[in-house]
Amino acid sequence: MARVKRGTTTHARHKKVLEQSKGFVGRSSTNYRIARERLEKSLQYAYRDRRVKKREFRGLWIQRINAAVREHGLTYSRFIDGLKKAGIEMDRKVLAAIAYDDAESFAAIVKKVQAALG
Repeated sequence: MARVKRGTTTHARHKKVLEQSKGFVGRSSTNYRIARERLEKSLQYAYRDRRVKKREFRGLWIQRINAAVREHGLTYSRFIDGLKKAGIEMDRKVLAAIAYDDAESFAAIVKKVQAALG
């Protein structure tokens, strides 16, 4: 039986890891053993942070809404309560975008909320 040489397979596997670790600092991008360890850890971070990103963005939207609402003499919690009472169904992402980009439209929304709060 002919002997099996695995150099090609090993080389391909190493090459794949080194290509994925491109951009890592120091030997983490050039040395296979270190690159593999760093790559495994980076994939763990990526998996975890795909979920964390959603939390962080929600926090950012809330901060932006709170800052914009306080200019009109309201707090974030009162504003959200007023939105529900006024029957305005907008998510925080859209509200934050309006507050950040279009102050006049946001002021109109705040007026409706203040009217609903009484």
